[in-house]
Order: sequence, then structure tokens, then C-alpha cells
Amino acid sequence: MKVTCLVDNAVQRSSPFWGEHGLAFLIEMEGWRVLFDTGQSGTVLLHNLELLNVNPTTIDALAISHAHYDHTGGLSGLLDQVRPVIPLYANIDLFRERYSRREGELQMIGPSLSEKDLAARLTLELSQTPQQIIPNLWTTGEIGERPEPEGRSANHFIREGNVLIPDPYMDDLALVLKVGDGLLLLCGCCHAGLLNSLAHVERTFGGPIVGIAGGLHLAGISDNELQHVVDVLSSMPVLKRVYPNHCTGEMAFVTLTQRLGAHVIRPCPAGTILGF
Repeated sequence: MKVTCLVDNAVQRSSPFWGEHGLAFLIEMEGWRVLFDTGQSGTVLLHNLELLNVNPTTIDALAISHAHYDHTGGLSGLLDQVRPVIPLYANIDLFRERYSRREGELQMIGPSLSEKDLAARLTLELSQTPQQIIPNLWTTGEIGERPEPEGRSANHFIREGNVLIPDPYMDDLALVLKVGDGLLLLCGCCHAGLLNSLAHVERTFGGPIVGIAGGLHLAGISDNELQHVVDVLSSMPVLKRVYPNHCTGEMAFVTLTQRLGAHVIRPCPAGTILGF
């Protein structure tokens, strides 16, 4: 198994990889290649794939964590590069109109391509329930139980009829990879909340969680909430690696490192290969 951070806000020092506000991972397992999210632009995504000597025609499946442009923006550049009718796995709520209020104005922040556009080129596998993408790799499905804090923004909305309401982020999902005798949780943005996502995976898939990677959406949360998250992670006896990036936040990264130790917390800029 090989998991490479393909797109992130940051890149490794002196790296030829390009960065942007966005996220994408390339998963290579048992002869399969799966792309999880596509970053914000096809330009960065395709450049970084080329650096890895990965031809987009060798990608076997796509998975999308949620609808926001910094995770779906690369689809337009990728669409003509991949093989026709490969599957795209996502939540059924992926194509709902989404907005952000910035400086008093509403901006659309969902996919630039419509469901019809994507269905003409890919096989859409949209579901609320977990789906197996390839052997030993699944989507979490919809994370419905959310007693813990979520990764929310007061400026995110969806359209419900003619009314804008706060985005419930029901499209948010993550991936679950079997790693030896444990599981790796690979996150996009964790809008459903990191602790809610972890609890969902433990209920649904069993097996201990040995690794967490991706955007954990801990930026901007209160000190008490952050300490609670760190307390829970500290209590996970077999957690071996945490690779935070994207929307995790610098304060959260520092706090996680202080509590869990540098042997557990690893930075995850573009070009990072996750080791297990």
C-alpha cells in the first residue's frame, strides 16, 4: 500500500510539487490506483501527477470527500484525461448548491461541473451508505451521528427551496483503508467532525484505528474543544501515525505534537508518502 499526498496548501521544502488551497491523495493498493479528491485546479493536480510519473489513464476510481471547490476543482482538468466510465464515489448530496458568504456577498463554492456533465464521462456511485471502492478500501458513507463538535463555518450555506440555510455538510465522508490489522482514516475536511468520524468508523468497520490523515478541520475551534480532541486521540492505544494537513490549523498541529509526540504527528504537505 502506498498513499501519497498529491495536493495540499503546503509543499515539502525545495519540492518540485506545486501547492494550492486544496487537497488530494493518491492511493495505490494491490495494483489499483484511486484518487481521493482533486484539489482546487486541474493545473496543480495534473502537474503533481506527472511528477509521480502517474498517467491519469491508470487511475481506476475517484472518490470525493465533499462538494467544496478546493476538493472538486481539479475534476474539470482531469475529466478528459481518465478512462471513460471509471467510477466516482461520493455522497448522494454532492450536487446540492453550496454557497459561502464573503464580504457580504454570496459565492458558489460547489463543483464547477454538473451531475449531468460528470455522468456523461464517469460512472457515478452516489450513496449514503459505505461503499467498497477496491479490496481493503471503503468510503465511510454518511456520518449521521454527530454528538461531538463539527467542522463548521458560519458562512457556509445550502439552498433549501428558495431559502438559504446553514450547510449541514451531509455530503461529508472519508475513506477507510485496511492497514495490517488496523484501519487508516483518510479525511478530506472532516466537516462532520473528527471525533464523530472516528466513532462512525469504529461502529461501522470495527478494527482499531492505527492512523489518521488529511484535513481535520481543527482550525479556529475553541481551546476547550481542541483539548477534548487531543484527549480522545491520546486515549487511543494503537494510534501510530497522524498526518494532519489542509484545514487542520497550525495551533492544532502544535498542540497535537506536544501531546502525542513527534513520532506520531507527521506533517503532510504535497509530496508526502504516508508510512505504515
